[in-house]
Amino acid sequence: MELLKASDLVKRFGNTNAVKGINFHIEEGRCVSLLGPNGAGKTTTLKMLSGLLEPTSGSIDFKGEKAKDLRPFIGYLPQYPAFFNWMSGKEFLVFAGQLAKLNRKEAEKRGEELLERVGLTNAKKRRIGGYSGGMKQRLGLAQALIHRPKLLILDEPVSALDPLGRREVLDMMREIKEETTILFSTHVLHDAEEISDDILIMHAGEIAISGSLASVREAYRQPILQIELESQAADWLNRVASYSFVSEVNIQGNKTSIVLKDIVNGKQTLLKDIVERKLPIRKFEISQTTLEDLFLKVVKV
Repeated sequence: MELLKASDLVKRFGNTNAVKGINFHIEEGRCVSLLGPNGAGKTTTLKMLSGLLEPTSGSIDFKGEKAKDLRPFIGYLPQYPAFFNWMSGKEFLVFAGQLAKLNRKEAEKRGEELLERVGLTNAKKRRIGGYSGGMKQRLGLAQALIHRPKLLILDEPVSALDPLGRREVLDMMREIKEETTILFSTHVLHDAEEISDDILIMHAGEIAISGSLASVREAYRQPILQIELESQAADWLNRVASYSFVSEVNIQGNKTSIVLKDIVNGKQTLLKDIVERKLPIRKFEISQTTLEDLFLKVVKV
């Protein structure tokens, strides 16, 4: 079931078009990753969806809700969350709950539940100023969930964390997505592949690719031949690029990735070439294009 639909969404800042009439929808119960390089329009898009920025034009429809203010249905965690460092973790969640129109008793009960869920029960009375980066991010997640939103929006939730903190937050996101729809932006493509159901790739303010992770992989998957030689063979590799079954050759020192249109013919012909030319080979391996390969191709367009 469709939870949110963005239609012809535009955001201009002066003469700059940050978001250029994008269209997409988010299905209920899905985890969606928003990918793109810096300046692609990801944060601007998330802020419009969360009600923090007014679109220049276009519309955002939320599951038939007619209310103009969608914030009661949305939980939002910015890339760099701000806290009152003199507050304790529990005090902050109670404060956030009351801002979300929970009464004091409800806010305290919900705060205790979330502190336990994000692993901060033992630190609930400590001042936030003494929390680590990972602890603050987990507290930010609890704040975004305090009013039981239907959509949780996270802007680069793990970008500033060390490997341990990143793993903690990803594990929590994996649990949360079982009960709440998630939309999150990230630069870490491995994270997107690990926990996402759907992806949106933005470039220069536009949606370049969208769909389920499985369908995007299938639509853009291409066989790649990974070759590593003991010495460079520029003349041969230049010849390889002219073969009809080759669509792309990427050379990095002695390592070469060859994108093939015809895997059978390509593998046989290139292996025969290597043997006949007596090229010293370390690696000859077939693989598939990854989400990172697709991302880089979109960004270079």
